[in-house]
Amino acid sequence: MHRDAEGSGTALAAEASEEKPLDYRPVLLAVAVATAGVLPAFLTGGMAVQIRGEMGFGSAALGLAVALFFVSSSTASVVMGRLVERIGSHRGMRLAVFGSAASLLCVSLFAGSWTGLVVCLVFGGLSNAVSHPATHLSLAREVPPGRQGYSFGIKQAAIPSATLLAGLAVPGIALTFGWRWAFAGGALLALCVALLVPKERVGGVKRISEARSTDASTGPLVLLAVGIGLGSAAATPLGAFVVESSVATGLGVGMAGLLLALGSAASIVVRVLFGLLADGMEGGRLLLVGGMLGAGVAGFVMLATGSPALVVPGVLLAFAAGWGWPGLFNFAVVKTSPGAPAAATGVTQTGASGGAAVGPILFGLVVEAAGYGAAWLVSGVLALAAVATILLGRMVLRGRPASAAPFTNARENG
Repeated sequence: MHRDAEGSGTALAAEASEEKPLDYRPVLLAVAVATAGVLPAFLTGGMAVQIRGEMGFGSAALGLAVALFFVSSSTASVVMGRLVERIGSHRGMRLAVFGSAASLLCVSLFAGSWTGLVVCLVFGGLSNAVSHPATHLSLAREVPPGRQGYSFGIKQAAIPSATLLAGLAVPGIALTFGWRWAFAGGALLALCVALLVPKERVGGVKRISEARSTDASTGPLVLLAVGIGLGSAAATPLGAFVVESSVATGLGVGMAGLLLALGSAASIVVRVLFGLLADGMEGGRLLLVGGMLGAGVAGFVMLATGSPALVVPGVLLAFAAGWGWPGLFNFAVVKTSPGAPAAATGVTQTGASGGAAVGPILFGLVVEAAGYGAAWLVSGVLALAAVATILLGRMVLRGRPASAAPFTNARENG
């Protein structure tokens, strides 16, 4: 019987890493790049009331616009993961941030209709497809093994950081100066991040051919991709629809935006704390992911009731548990494929982005057909399906033959 695949680090490596203090520069840079990468989608969700009011489209069209951002990202993720393995993490991060800045600026200046908005978001999705493998490769190569779970937790806080910024932008910018200025500010922020990315170090590029025979094979990675896809489909509507859903229960637009920011902050804290916890675990990380998703179902059910008294606890629980697990998940995947972490997470990111694409459009369609209560119940069902699929993927990982070829089809290297 194999040791738990996602917890294959040795105690000796952990002890050695603890002797080195964590350099927060690559970690904070990864957060900034990942936040910039996903900002076009979540600013669109946060500005939904203003954008829809100006352009005149419904909830389903909003869901489709955000979905197409993630469809673009999902379609390109595998290719971009392999590209990043070849060009290096820093070049990949710089490419991602410049692309995101261009997407945000185009929305601010040129998006005058739903079609124009979608074109800008699709371009931003391609940039997002680069940002995740690039930041994962950077953390895997530049952070000591015993601190990588913590660093992945901090990095994955980028997603709720984007929704937090979007939430704060509603009362701070959109209601004061107009929603287009929020996108212009996001573009400026992304350009500032690009200036912080250092040049690629000599010898810093890792080739796919260097993947190890202990890396995960395609089968379990595909199962995990489906699992994270279902989880993302359940959770992504939080960033896109919490504001409008909360307004429907009777909250004001400004208060709903602040609630989005509060829920995002809760998710940030949970991602960091559970990443820190993961560094002390020798296995069971995917089990913990399943437990968090299961707890998140209760939050979705609270939101489904439509009760004003349950809106705040429902949002907090859904964000913290139902959307607090991606950093832990990505760290577990990296541990399965130490020879090619960017390529491995490129595979699973296909599922994550695909689920993030399906989630908003499905949610929007259900809202228009049956209301927000039914839509949040659908999110709960998707979260339960994600639990089952991720645990199945973990089972396959644990039972795979030791001689199984890595998904990169590389030969054994040591």
